Amino acid sequence: MPSQTWDDVRALALALPDTDETTSWGHAFWRVHGTGFVWERPLRKTDLAALGITAQPGPVLGAKVDDEATKFALIEDVPSVFFTTPHFDGYASVLVRLDVVSARLLGEIVTDAWLAVAPEKLADAWRTEHPD
Repeated sequence: MPSQTWDDVRALALALPDTDETTSWGHAFWRVHGTGFVWERPLRKTDLAALGITAQPGPVLGAKVDDEATKFALIEDVPSVFFTTPHFDGYASVLVRLDVVSARLLGEIVTDAWLAVAPEKLADAWRTEHPD
């Protein structure tokens, strides 16, 4: 079973242009041009209750997506990896089980999150350099 780490997230995020790492509420938070796109997201008591569990099963990554339709499509397509909680209702963000996501899919998630919030000129330049 795949098991990605915060070091994997860090390497993927910081490899993208104009990206830095900071902390938010004491947890790792990666930004492009000052806007967050992926972050460490421990589950809160209300999240656990909404999910019907008593403890967080493993590390959780929050990631920006283009819109809520994308969020729900990811959750429907790969429910073992993607999920949400009521806290994120109305927000274009999805939660990712870092302990079960593959390295390939994590790379796509981080890159897509970056593209979702990067300034248009920066994102367009990156897409030109990375046509696949």
